[in-house]
Amino acid sequence: VCLLFQALCQISQRTISTASRRQFQNRVPEHQKLFQEDNGLPVHLKGGVKDAVLYKTTMVICVFGTLYTLYHLAVSSMPKKQQ
Repeated sequence: VCLLFQALCQISQRTISTASRRQFQNRVPEHQKLFQEDNGLPVHLKGGVKDAVLYKTTMVICVFGTLYTLYHLAVSSMPKKQQ
């Protein structure tokens, strides 16, 4: 049990120490320019093709959900047939 605990401690220290060495480039100014530029696009579509695909997919799911809800409301409002 003691050896297992020691191994876990070493692995966690190694992971933490190597993670702090990684340097990421600060891209905030680039994104600020992109989102503040006046090109007539709404903010939720300024990210490019990925944003457009996500937006259209969301709209399709919303329309489908609304139609599905209306269908089930119509079906549940009809009286059941008596046999």
